[in-house]
Amino acid sequence: MKAILHKANTRGHASHGWLDSYHTFSFAGYHNPERIHFGALRVLNDDTVSGGMGFGTHPHDNMEIISIPTSGDLEHKDSMGNIQVISPGDVQVMSAGTGIQHGEKNKNAAEPVKFFQVWVFPNKKNVEPRYDQKNFSVAEKHNQLRTIVSPLGTADSGVQIHQDAWFSLGRLDKDFSTAYNLKKKNNGVYAFVIEGDVTINGQPLNSRDGLGITETGTLDIKADSDAELLLMEVPM
Repeated sequence: MKAILHKANTRGHASHGWLDSYHTFSFAGYHNPERIHFGALRVLNDDTVSGGMGFGTHPHDNMEIISIPTSGDLEHKDSMGNIQVISPGDVQVMSAGTGIQHGEKNKNAAEPVKFFQVWVFPNKKNVEPRYDQKNFSVAEKHNQLRTIVSPLGTADSGVQIHQDAWFSLGRLDKDFSTAYNLKKKNNGVYAFVIEGDVTINGQPLNSRDGLGITETGTLDIKADSDAELLLMEVPM
């Protein structure tokens, strides 16, 4: 097994007044040559957007973009005609493919919206752009690792992306233990602790820490407190 630890306080940080963003990997004004990506995982941004504010319309292409809100409501509009609001429990995917324009803003004027924006390199270029979102209940994630993103496109396999990647989300009670078995040989897993404290393969992790693990087929996970954990299995 190989592992790379990214403590929460080593992330890049940008404060734009209306946007407060922490970058696990190089993004915009934050550049760290040792933290460009983890396999096909290119971006992991921890964003807080002030009430009524947001990202103006801008382009993307040939990237799988996943948004996971943790509080508040995020409104999405795109050039395919989609106008949707995502809230905690929702997971949104946008396959940019040949090119898409979109914008995102905080739906509420009085409270911030917090969400994770994740970019994954696709395994095929210039696909037709597509949009999807699904809701996952708290019960589905309680003391289990619920698949929220996958390449499969079935009812119970989360939102679909163009990559052999699987994301799982779990809300774990203190002292709960479980194992995650990788879906595909030679993939790696980037584990990100949303809240709480966990130990993965002997490595203690705290809130907003990240751990990239390769060259193993199984992760042994123990919750050291009540915790929320995001696992991102991607090709290396």
